[in-house]
Amino acid sequence: MRLHPDVVSTDTDDGTVLLNERTGRYWQLNGTGAHVLRQLLDGHGPDDIAAGLAERHRIDPSLAERDVTAVINQLRTAELVIA
Repeated sequence: MRLHPDVVSTDTDDGTVLLNERTGRYWQLNGTGAHVLRQLLDGHGPDDIAAGLAERHRIDPSLAERDVTAVINQLRTAELVIA
């Protein structure tokens, strides 16, 4: 997965901000959302990301999978990333 060509990102103290330079719209990801995005951009799959989050935060793996899927769907719907 990679960022859409019109999108730039920058890390902040609280996560990541994404800006679509064509539309002028921006999105802010919290720390966990930013982690998911970085992992996706580094080539990790959703299952691996969810497993890491479940272990790191000591949460139910199915909850982590649901949350990772939701972040990915939101990134795709907003056309911030492409496969």
